[in-house]
Amino acid sequence: MDIEVVMPAIGAGTTQGRILQWLKQSGDTVKVGDILAEIETDKAVIELEAVDSGVLDRIHVAAGDTAVPVGDVIATMLAEGANKVQTPVSARAEEALESAPASASASASAPASAPASAPAPVSAPFAAEPPAHRLFASPSARRLARLMGVDLRTLAGSGPNGRIVRVDIEHAAEQRPAVDTKSAPATDSARPANPTASASLGTLTPHTPMRATIARRLVQSKQQIPHFYLTVDCRMDAMMAARESLNASAQASPAPVRYSLNDLLLLAVARAAARVADINAQWTDDGVLRHDQVDLSFAVALDSGLITPILRDADRKGLRELSAEVRQLTEQARAGRLRPEQYEGGSLTVSNLGMHGVKSFAAIINPPQSVILAAGAVTRQPVVDGDALAIGHVMSLTLSADHRVVDGAVGARFLKDVRHLLEHPIELIL
Repeated sequence: MDIEVVMPAIGAGTTQGRILQWLKQSGDTVKVGDILAEIETDKAVIELEAVDSGVLDRIHVAAGDTAVPVGDVIATMLAEGANKVQTPVSARAEEALESAPASASASASAPASAPASAPAPVSAPFAAEPPAHRLFASPSARRLARLMGVDLRTLAGSGPNGRIVRVDIEHAAEQRPAVDTKSAPATDSARPANPTASASLGTLTPHTPMRATIARRLVQSKQQIPHFYLTVDCRMDAMMAARESLNASAQASPAPVRYSLNDLLLLAVARAAARVADINAQWTDDGVLRHDQVDLSFAVALDSGLITPILRDADRKGLRELSAEVRQLTEQARAGRLRPEQYEGGSLTVSNLGMHGVKSFAAIINPPQSVILAAGAVTRQPVVDGDALAIGHVMSLTLSADHRVVDGAVGARFLKDVRHLLEHPIELIL
């Protein structure tokens, strides 16, 4: 009995995936839970687990850059204990016959006087192929190799146990000889299709599934969501001092930890969203959906775009728990190992570009959410304390909100609470 292995639907809205590598080959015995292949979607790299035991009979889709629609058959297995029916010519042989030269086809034709029952000899192209060598490479290295046109099979990995890592890809790309366009002979195929176009058109980098999805969602957001923006400046002197004290104490503990300013910002946003419940909502065709818990998304930059892991029930977590979860989710995101439930379904988002020196910016809402908070860098600025002028630490926060769901007054109350918690960190930490 044949068992069809199909391209799985990984998360809501996923329509296709790409097979990075097969970890099992034709003829391999498979047990339930074995990893058959690594599959890349528009958000992450996931492992395809076997749900049945048996023997992997045929692989229909080879590893590569071909996008496979969800539900398409990518391999066939024989059920455990089943016997494969032998045929004179295997499926691989049939494919080889189709691609064989015409002369070979002609020579293979039997004369009319030949016995009809005589079996046709199987030539060398039909011989069993050795199993493909498994390439050990990190998901980020695989994505970079495709973008830079580097063949992983030509590399020797410098990572643990010979694993190919990003630096190997970058080094291979640097060592690649440059194409001498001046000495290359001109051909018709090299000329631009449009005679008036410039001969130097630059380098076209194909869209990755993630980049294409990001583009589609951003266009959807700006076209369908009526954005409005609110900005406040927060005095961060007390928070900077509190963080320094917290880290000094945490480093001396049996389990040392270091808190980032982003950890404290996420905690303040989560607590403020719980206080101003109207901000924790989204638009639907049937009404405004108010969420029962604060599932806070935070932006993580990847080579291929942004992804937003989610801190579930963020307002109910303490600083240590939240900080540890942020680190774990960030590491998984950068390794391409987030599961769909770890990045789908957040109720609001924080995007922090302060570490890049950006003073302020306005972010685009991540649908179907209704708000996103953009945080800039903490900078030393002139500030007014009473009637005196002083130098203080200031951070700018800009809220982008869906005006169908969030009114200006609601957005202002939310920002006021976030600013209060940042400026009075004792209330946030205790």
